[in-house]
Amino acid sequence: MGPEIVKVFGVWSSPFSHRVETALKLKGVQYEYIEEDFSNKTDLHLKYNPFHRKIPVLLHNGKRIVESLVILEYIDDTWKGTPIFPEDPYERAMARFWAKFIDDKFRPAVVKAYRSRDEEEQEKAIKEASELLKPLEEELERKEKMFFGGESIGVVDIVANFLGIWVGVIEEVMEVELLTKQKFPKLCKWIDEFTKLSVINQNLPPRDKLLALFQAGFQPLSASN
Repeated sequence: MGPEIVKVFGVWSSPFSHRVETALKLKGVQYEYIEEDFSNKTDLHLKYNPFHRKIPVLLHNGKRIVESLVILEYIDDTWKGTPIFPEDPYERAMARFWAKFIDDKFRPAVVKAYRSRDEEEQEKAIKEASELLKPLEEELERKEKMFFGGESIGVVDIVANFLGIWVGVIEEVMEVELLTKQKFPKLCKWIDEFTKLSVINQNLPPRDKLLALFQAGFQPLSASN
């Protein structure tokens, strides 16, 4: 049997790419990272993700897995140790729920606010995003733990990496306050502790580089999932 071959096709500025890298690092899996260009994807990337041509793509011994949440589950099922998903069926279902909540509800509201050029529409989107932070704050309070995963990070924490740095960058570009310690003390504490973890802070994009990208009018996340 030959050596295990693991490759990740991603983009440095994508929280979705960083999810996959975080999961692999938590599991201690060696992998090759291949940086892609949204506007000029390699033939190899197109070969392995012809469906919607998005990133990230995980390639494991020639097998293609796409969509970050699907990839995270595949990683957890394939490599044992340092679980990402809870073992309990109910907690596992709830972890999926919160991951989807972040992806399908909260993140689109933030992206909509960033993209909007209409002041009224932007204010509405910011208010919507703020309201959607409340259930996440309440979930941390309910757990009475540092992380969504409990004493250590799990799938919801990995998916919430968007809150860890990307939201702060968007706030700075838009000159708005969304995540404040007064309104969301648990989430702000979570961000502090989450970004201190070596597996996270060694894997996050440079903030100044990300800030420059968003200040230049980058249309984020349209080619990621």
